[in-house]
Amino acid sequence: MIEPSPELMAVSRRWFQAVTVTRKDSELQNFLSTSAYLRFIGTAENERWFGPAVRQAIGDHFHEVPTIFKTEEILGEAFENGPVGWCCFLHKFWFETRPDDPVTFRTTLVFALEDGSWKIVQRHASTPVANQIIIGNEHSAIQALSDAAQQGFALGQREGLASVMFTDIVDSATLAGAVGDRRWSALVATHFVDLRQIIEAHQGQFVKSLGDGTMSSFSSAKQALSAAIDIQRHMQNQTSEPTLALRIGLHTGDVVQSDDDFFGNVVNKAARVTAAARPDTIRLSGETRAMVGNHPDFRFSDAQATHLKGFDGDHLTHELAWRA
Repeated sequence: MIEPSPELMAVSRRWFQAVTVTRKDSELQNFLSTSAYLRFIGTAENERWFGPAVRQAIGDHFHEVPTIFKTEEILGEAFENGPVGWCCFLHKFWFETRPDDPVTFRTTLVFALEDGSWKIVQRHASTPVANQIIIGNEHSAIQALSDAAQQGFALGQREGLASVMFTDIVDSATLAGAVGDRRWSALVATHFVDLRQIIEAHQGQFVKSLGDGTMSSFSSAKQALSAAIDIQRHMQNQTSEPTLALRIGLHTGDVVQSDDDFFGNVVNKAARVTAAARPDTIRLSGETRAMVGNHPDFRFSDAQATHLKGFDGDHLTHELAWRA
């Protein structure tokens, strides 16, 4: 059974401490497997090292890295399943060679139990690079998330009613161009962490992030609307620039799973409702509105008969008031 692993979180954080602060050869080596299957992969094309040579040269490798005088953990997760475990981290590192321009690193560590101790058998670290640079075009976050769900991305909830919520950063391409890819990647990563915490606090499941959008699912429409309100209020309290604006959309429907389809039209309609939302607003389908009835916690306005691409006829949508 896969379960979160506080033990591996602690081991991983000691590894990063050894990498960024102490950098003692014996300490670094002690984290690594003695197996011939040890793998160490970095960002550059030729940064692929295998087997015992990695363990022998690990100290020399990190001594080549400039001094890191400050670190910030943006995201950290660890899991285990029997004798195997893994973690993923997102960090910002400030190097002495660039003290005012932190570098964002993504790291995945895979562990195996060796003689009762967790040892790293694979490490993969890289710096985020925008798809615009690599493949020459950007993702459309909402539609891409919708497509991912339709291609079989499984949620914990397999059947019954689900309220699906999308968030999308407004004018993200303009903002990314203004601040630069590296800073934008770090900013969006932090944004996703904040949204995940709010969604999970309302018993929702953070399903997926892609580009600058997120998709989540709730078994309760009330919980979904409460999460959407808290997200917009969180965005309103931003103090640093650039200030992000979100459009949020929700739709509620019956979850259906088959070999080639997950959710059916629920995800697609939620995506289309989101696309119809204005910046800094929460838009929801008539079905989601009906689920909460006249609940005193929610106020609705701007009811519209809206044409949703891919759906016949007009569909009633509402705006959810969120400002206190």
